[in-house]
Amino acid sequence: MAASGAVEPGAAAATAAPSPAPAQAPAPEHLFRPISAEDEEQQPTEIESLCMNCYRNGTTRLLLTKVPFFREIIVSSFSCEHCGWNNTEIHSAGRIQDQGVRYALTVRTQEDMNREVVKTDSATTSIPELDFEIPAFTQKGALTTVEGLISRAISGLEQDQPTRRANEEAVAERIDEFIVRLKELKRVASPFTLIIDDPSGNSFVENPHAPQKDHALVITHYNRTVQQEEMLGLQAEAPEEKPEEEDLRNEVLQFNTNCPECNAPAQTNMKLVQIPHFKEVIIMATNCDSCGHRTNEVKSGGAVEPLGTRITFHITHPSDLTRDVLKVTKNPFTLGDSSNPGQMEKLWEFSQKLDQILEGNVKAHFIMNDPAGNSYLQNVYAPEDDPEMKVEHYKRTFDQNEELGLNDMKTEGYETGLVPQR
Repeated sequence: MAASGAVEPGAAAATAAPSPAPAQAPAPEHLFRPISAEDEEQQPTEIESLCMNCYRNGTTRLLLTKVPFFREIIVSSFSCEHCGWNNTEIHSAGRIQDQGVRYALTVRTQEDMNREVVKTDSATTSIPELDFEIPAFTQKGALTTVEGLISRAISGLEQDQPTRRANEEAVAERIDEFIVRLKELKRVASPFTLIIDDPSGNSFVENPHAPQKDHALVITHYNRTVQQEEMLGLQAEAPEEKPEEEDLRNEVLQFNTNCPECNAPAQTNMKLVQIPHFKEVIIMATNCDSCGHRTNEVKSGGAVEPLGTRITFHITHPSDLTRDVLKVTKNPFTLGDSSNPGQMEKLWEFSQKLDQILEGNVKAHFIMNDPAGNSYLQNVYAPEDDPEMKVEHYKRTFDQNEELGLNDMKTEGYETGLVPQR
């Protein structure tokens, strides 16, 4: 996808005419295909639709695709051959996430301007250096780039300038000055910060260095406020009466949920398990009968520990590799127009190093750092110490407490009704 491919704003949304349902729906894995300029089979679906500008029939094109290291989205594009009106937008193909997300990107180079961006309707976009903000639900969702977001903002401001110059000349002049400042950002004359805050959790900013850490991008997940829940149309649940405590160690609980892969109704099993020489954990497993997707997750059954934990394990034999390993060998952003020189080589070198460790040809250190202190690595010598494993407990930093939400917690004075004030 070209770096300058900004999504053009539209004046209204296109309403698709109903189309007959297919006799048999295709398998979910064939519905959403990764973005790739070389995938000839990835063609959009065309639907005859009503143009909301001239009220004649136009064409809507739908493309179901996957954004690498993110999730599935639906790209919708409408065009009318009669009046020339067109509109493009994106929608998340999944549910609203459990937490909101905030991306803070420091743009320093032209390569940062080429980063892929998914911005949903509910996201707020801001540039603190210009005191500039695009509120939520004032623009349609977009699959674009950082440069495309700025170009879209410029187009939106320029759209009504002729009317302003005729009626409010002073306001039009101030907006002209602001447009000049936005255009200067596209040249990256000096670093600036782009913030995308989405309470739905469905927006995304590309990390071109994946699977390595991106030092220019800070991602923060947060719990939504009551106002944000209402804005997204989520009904707040009434507080439930506290049930009587019961022993759940020997019982498997089941509850209905949605498949994280195809969003079809599924069932999740949950059980409380005691890990020897550690603590109680909650094991959750979800199986989807629609697409066959299986997932399992382990959550801590206790509170955040007073100290963080850092576990260093020295891998000396292939038998030590009895844990899951994530191996990245193909990234669609390294193909076609979106590829950057050297990015494919970095991923290939990373994959080769993993292969050497898996084959036992290279010794390595496995480090697991958990500020919450709730992670665990099996000690086969328990209760004796493992000679190849080192467990360290440390005091968390202010930033680590901030990520865990501990800095704002007030735990003093509740018995007397006197809560300390900050």
